[in-house]
Amino acid sequence: MVESSRCGGTALRSLSGDKGTILVVDDEASIRRILQTRLEMIGYSVVTASDGEEALSAFRLLTPDLIVLDVMMPKLDGYGVCQELRKESDVPIIMLTALGDVADRITGLELGADDYMTKPFSPKELEARIACVLKRRSHKTSINTIPNSGIIHLGNLKIDINKRQVHKNEQRIRLTGIEFSLLELLVNHSGKIFSRVEILQQLWGFVPEMSTDTRVVDVHISRLRTKVESDPNNPELIITARGSGYFFPRIIDLEQE
Repeated sequence: MVESSRCGGTALRSLSGDKGTILVVDDEASIRRILQTRLEMIGYSVVTASDGEEALSAFRLLTPDLIVLDVMMPKLDGYGVCQELRKESDVPIIMLTALGDVADRITGLELGADDYMTKPFSPKELEARIACVLKRRSHKTSINTIPNSGIIHLGNLKIDINKRQVHKNEQRIRLTGIEFSLLELLVNHSGKIFSRVEILQQLWGFVPEMSTDTRVVDVHISRLRTKVESDPNNPELIITARGSGYFFPRIIDLEQE
């Protein structure tokens, strides 16, 4: 059964689909209709908004599982929405951008977006990326380096794999879903060097077509370092293997709970 209501100019829809709720934010009605129809057909509940202010209202009312967010919008652009959301939530965000400059696309990632796609885009590819992000968010790691408790203490850092939380100096630090998954991947395989392409395949679920696609990884590594490292300019936890990729130092003396 479908129920529709309005919140400002935001279309709210509650469906019987059990894959989760997605907020689609775009000022182009045709894109909202196409994405809403396709995503509902494969089992998602869909909420739509036509500008940034509507997007924030819809998010706070419904707390969706993922947001597809256009950059160029009236009232409040996608960058502003992303920045506001990251003050209160780690909800996954996939940004849609018509901007061709790599630096412009990277801006969204630096503000905390999980991924981006450039317009025009393939709805089928977007559906695949949505599925990958949501699967990663609900993923429970297989235990390798991580102790049975799922808790690791590294100096002033406490990583709780099961709760997907990180504390630094006993204060919780907010990581986005992709940031935590990136940290989890490196910690769970400490000592192993992951190339940027391998990280994209593991966490984003696709092989990059252009070398610039790997900048996504660099941006998230940089953001993660600013949150977990004592001195992000001289990292001790997330190490760069020059010309190869990134790795977490092998854990030898592991404190457990």
